[in-house]
Order: sequence, then C-alpha cells, then structure tokens
Amino acid sequence: MSDKKVKVYSTPYCPYCTYAKDYFTQKGVEFTEVDVSIDQKEAMEMIKKSGQRGVPVVDIEGKIFVGFQPDAFDEELGK
Repeated sequence: MSDKKVKVYSTPYCPYCTYAKDYFTQKGVEFTEVDVSIDQKEAMEMIKKSGQRGVPVVDIEGKIFVGFQPDAFDEELGK
C-alpha cells in the first residue's frame, strides 16, 4: 500500500470516477473522496488545481491527474 496522500474529486453519476475509486480500492490505496456536486468549496479547489471542471480529478501528493489514468497512477504510486 502506498503512503502517498490521494484525493479523488468526483461525482456520483460519473463512471470514470467510479473506475478511479475502484482502482485505488483494489490496489489497497487509501484515498479521500470529495463529491464536487454537493461541495462547492471543494469544486472550486479542484478547478483551481486542475484548470478543469470535468471529473475525475485525482490529486496524488500535489500531482494532478485529469481523468482515469491507471498507468499514470501506477507510475506515481510506484506500483
């Protein structure tokens, strides 16, 4: 399991968000999930970090990934 801090900005109706959360769960990586459809403050933080309004946005120790990118996640997490 990675010790890196992971935050997933998502919405409940986004299939790629589900893929990203399932990916981290299957890899045994703990993550914080933020539902930007109900948390405006977190939504604005996500936009500021990524420059994007689309989800998922994944923050791994300050490195931002837009979309579901399992290969990039693996590389960043050292898996």
